[in-house]
Amino acid sequence: MQHRTTSFFEGLGEAIRTVACTDAAGAEMTREAAYDATLARALETTSRGGHIFFIGNGGSAGIASHMANDFSKNGAMPALCFNDGAALTCLGNDFGFEHVFAKQMEFHARRGDLLVAISSSGNSANILLAVEAARKIGCGVVTMSGFSAENKLRRLGDVNFHVGVKDYGLVEVAHTALIHAVVDLKMSLTGVAG
Repeated sequence: MQHRTTSFFEGLGEAIRTVACTDAAGAEMTREAAYDATLARALETTSRGGHIFFIGNGGSAGIASHMANDFSKNGAMPALCFNDGAALTCLGNDFGFEHVFAKQMEFHARRGDLLVAISSSGNSANILLAVEAARKIGCGVVTMSGFSAENKLRRLGDVNFHVGVKDYGLVEVAHTALIHAVVDLKMSLTGVAG
């Protein structure tokens, strides 16, 4: 058991160290530049009265919900997560599950808002369609994906964080750490302790 625990944390450390960040044109960015660009976009969005929207499926939905709360409460950046059970079942029933996030973007997002799309595989239809809806509205997009470097989501954001391992747990924990770093950076800049 000790060996497996050590192996997990070594794998997590490696996953975090090898995160690849790119911009909208696919050009590589340093992690620091990606954090700065994400925070700048979030601050610009919320300073104008806009909102940050988080989406994800399964474990990524948990990350989305957690981070929407932390961005709002600790980061003073208004954020919402689109994972309400009634909304998901209503929209899934009426439009198909692949449209549950896109429809919510259509209902709530405005030009200049920011979507944070989280998907371990980077190939979930409902995440990809939400990004497409966000772009039609004129929203900024930050993506967090994993697994294959060829996943579809990885190329769709203004800032893209990719964790290139194939283990769900490692990808999800890395995504949590990566997006949490943005809130923590904001808090350190404003002198606010969580």
